[in-house]
Amino acid sequence: MLKKLASVSALALAVTLTGCSAGGTNPDASGAESYSWDMTITVGNTSTWYEGAEYFADTLNDETDGRIEVNIFTNEQLSGGDPAAGVEQLMNGDKDLSYNSTIIYAGIDPKYGAVNAPFLYADYEEAEDTLAATGLDAYRALAAPAGVQVLGFGESGFRQITNNVRAISTPDDLAAMKMRIPGIGLFTDIYRELGANPTTLNFSEVFTALQQGTIDGQENPVEVTHSSGITEVQDHMTMWNYVYDPLILGMNKALFDSLSADDQELVLRVSAEANAIQIQANRDKDADSLQEMKDSGMEVTELTAAERNVFVERMVSVKEKYASTWGEDMVAGVTPNSTQP
Repeated sequence: MLKKLASVSALALAVTLTGCSAGGTNPDASGAESYSWDMTITVGNTSTWYEGAEYFADTLNDETDGRIEVNIFTNEQLSGGDPAAGVEQLMNGDKDLSYNSTIIYAGIDPKYGAVNAPFLYADYEEAEDTLAATGLDAYRALAAPAGVQVLGFGESGFRQITNNVRAISTPDDLAAMKMRIPGIGLFTDIYRELGANPTTLNFSEVFTALQQGTIDGQENPVEVTHSSGITEVQDHMTMWNYVYDPLILGMNKALFDSLSADDQELVLRVSAEANAIQIQANRDKDADSLQEMKDSGMEVTELTAAERNVFVERMVSVKEKYASTWGEDMVAGVTPNSTQP
């Protein structure tokens, strides 16, 4: 069940205001600093990521009469298309703001991958409640020493799986399938444990590789699968909600700390609103995209609770392996309250 947007806004507004540094341009007539900030997103301008970023930029501009300007760059233009390099730019201050998946952050420090643990959340409500209660604090504490102020969470969504071999409803169905995965160790271990043959590949090459049969399948949120045209070259999709993929709306921490208290409060409020809009748009778009995929002839399998539980049990060893990597604080921060000891 989808939560009201207000609950998402409350999540981002929970961020604590801290510090003081440098970062403005010339003051305006009122004496307040004026700013021109660069922000990147990983995807294009038809995405819900862009919708959230655009709201953030437009609202800051409007509410400050142009004193705060945010320039949005799509497709990681400032880092040559490399999202990990883009996160590093954010950390070192070469860029001011970004939307990036925690999976990208995990390529720099695997602790960020705690929220991407397999079968951690049953649904959006559980994920949202957990991040609001404890997850935001955990990620804020992790990111601050690395130079990132976490303003809140957007959402790429639950990652689902597609393939051209057979419908997947049990781990045995994945046996020997050549699956394209994100290039971090967690995903490699997940798919090896399930008996698949995982491989990494630039996403720009995935469509052709699927079309030519070089790989059998891939995994991504519904909207990514739909908008990239993968539906045209895949026959089966399984809705299994196996990894939740949130977006960090991050700001360079030195820049955030340099803002006045009023500007910090403004940035946090507008961030909460932007994230709420992006999340709702993403979920609405997922529902529409899934229906279009079904209408186009893709076979969609939705796991029963019993079928999903078989996968959950198979992932226990993977979670145990990574628990020490993620650390107690991160594991506690992302674990649903109902399953904490």
